[in-house]
Amino acid sequence: MTPKAELVFIPGPGAGHLISAVEIAKLILDRDERLCISVLIMKLPMDFGVQSYIESLSSTTRLQFVDITVDDKTTAGFLSNKETFFMDFIQGHKPKVKDFVHNTSFSRSGSRFNSQLAGFVLDMFCTSMIDVANEFSVPSYIFFTSSASFLALCFHFESLKKEHHIDTSKYKDSDEDLTILGFKNPYPAKFLPRLTTDQTVVVTRFFDLVTHFKEMKGIIVNTFAELEPFALQSLSVPQIYPFGPVVNFNEGGHGRNSQSETESIIKWLDDQPESSVVFLCFGSMGSFDTEQVKEIAIALERSDHRFLWSLRRPPPKGKMELPSNYENFQQVLPEGFIERTNGVGKVIGWAPQVAILSHPAVGGFVSHCGWNSILESLCFGIPIAAWPQYAEQQMNAFLLVKELGLGVEIRMDYFNDFEGKYGPPDIVGAKEIESGIRQLMANGDKNEIRKKAKEMKEKSSAAMKEGGSSYASLGLLIEDVINNVSSSPNTIDCSIFK
Repeated sequence: MTPKAELVFIPGPGAGHLISAVEIAKLILDRDERLCISVLIMKLPMDFGVQSYIESLSSTTRLQFVDITVDDKTTAGFLSNKETFFMDFIQGHKPKVKDFVHNTSFSRSGSRFNSQLAGFVLDMFCTSMIDVANEFSVPSYIFFTSSASFLALCFHFESLKKEHHIDTSKYKDSDEDLTILGFKNPYPAKFLPRLTTDQTVVVTRFFDLVTHFKEMKGIIVNTFAELEPFALQSLSVPQIYPFGPVVNFNEGGHGRNSQSETESIIKWLDDQPESSVVFLCFGSMGSFDTEQVKEIAIALERSDHRFLWSLRRPPPKGKMELPSNYENFQQVLPEGFIERTNGVGKVIGWAPQVAILSHPAVGGFVSHCGWNSILESLCFGIPIAAWPQYAEQQMNAFLLVKELGLGVEIRMDYFNDFEGKYGPPDIVGAKEIESGIRQLMANGDKNEIRKKAKEMKEKSSAAMKEGGSSYASLGLLIEDVINNVSSSPNTIDCSIFK
């Protein structure tokens, strides 16, 4: 019997990384029956919305999920240094990964069919696991969970830091415009993600990971040729496989609303005119202090647009927790706001984002510009008002607004500093927010940004279909993985995937 090709996926422990990796795995398996995949799961001590999603997963004949989380004592040791905890946590799972491959490869026999280890697919934060792949003489691929533009930015700053020995902290708070390979327009230094300008141990170790990118056999990027042609053309090494947009359209299993709450939201949207509602949501970690909440409320009231606002309570200062739902919105909103906006606006807690963005009543999205949220929005042709918060989101906002013309700006150089290292974030005033909302929702279907978003919706759909750019790119990756089997000495039994 012809052996199957086995891929070992090691996604990052965060929800955005894990969920998109699982969707990538499903896409690969749906495409070719000669493949099987094991997804190794690392669970952080703080849930961050991952546990309910994990509980919704079920192994199949060719897809299994394996918990390799280290014990609590080991995790507590990593927590002793909060600055390096995340990197240490991932590094500490190397022995578990080795044990999994050893046990699966050599201790089983008599299976219905065998498979041979064809490679590792590593999250962008897990590239140190290349050492394990090398030990088993198989290639590694990266699943890069952000955009091709951010990948280009990472390579650019890795070169500045490691090859040219440039102190990139000089760009912090600079008004300089930079020329960066992968971007058509000059890139304002003030929009750079903090990890490119900080000089911390975490940043140094992140760029060590980026150096590992060059050792990989290929990089899978959740994007598509029609969305980021300029950035993709700038990336020369290693082989790039853009086969997005890969989106989890089924939010069941990791949501935080009861079915009745979700039905209430959808029912409210059903009663609104087509493309009339602006949706505000800032991701799983998105929340604001009371003063900023009031500025948003004033802007919404003045904008004269229907709105659906996902409003979350910030976690206690200094605690690594997700925002939570308010028991009573009145305690944070301006007096009388709920009554004055009754009928034209609805304030909710956690939002079933895909269900909302796919609803015909939604015409615009005020977003933190997380990459998964951007892809979800574009899949449904919804333009974005950019209000980035952290990580690479400032760059994503620049990409949307300046490079692609698919969004408008609320404030692209806004930083929400969760750790308090840089002091409290600036307050974005109501006038600024209102202006962004009005631009986003102006002129209905005649709005040029909305037209571009609708066109990108069609292009994203076409890219994933047979004959499309992403369909072809996925085929190239699968062909490469299958070819790896002939040179891999390891045999893995897939009969455990039940």
